[in-house]
Amino acid sequence: MKGLLKALDFSHGIIKGAVQDGDSVIDATAGNGHDTLFLARLVGEKGKVYSFDIQKEAIENTRKRLEEEDCLDQVQLIQDGHENLKAYVSENIAGVMFNLGYLPGSNHRVITRPENTLIALESSLELLIPGGLATLVVYTAHPGGVEEGTELEKYAKKLDPGIFNVLLYRFINREKAPFLIALEKK
Repeated sequence: MKGLLKALDFSHGIIKGAVQDGDSVIDATAGNGHDTLFLARLVGEKGKVYSFDIQKEAIENTRKRLEEEDCLDQVQLIQDGHENLKAYVSENIAGVMFNLGYLPGSNHRVITRPENTLIALESSLELLIPGGLATLVVYTAHPGGVEEGTELEKYAKKLDPGIFNVLLYRFINREKAPFLIALEKK
């Protein structure tokens, strides 16, 4: 590795330390399937990935990527908003990844919203095992992105430090650069 990691790459690096073969995890924003595939490889054939997206196109893109890499068996693709994850996931999880904003190459008006993301985050934090990790990569260059980032930071700052370690990873001289909020359950 040369230089500082981008927020998404940093999130992958720390998730690797929390998720093991056989674990259950959530990709709260399937998108084009990159994080879902990453998680499917981490949990292996004995693990489980719950992958959410509201857009049919995202679910199909993810399905195709997983089929090409022979990783579909351990993944449940769910076309629904991540705020409804409790309707699909009741087991404990080792990790959850959020890659917020919009589906690259698609309609930029369909974006993640802070009110829905906060519900999903709260629900997933309840399911996290001790040592489990939640990562939120926040994009702020699109309309609504700054507001979502602000709300998530406010929420994360208020979490009980006796229960959660909270990390903010941001390039302070690049205002519109994506940043990471990582939450580790103690």
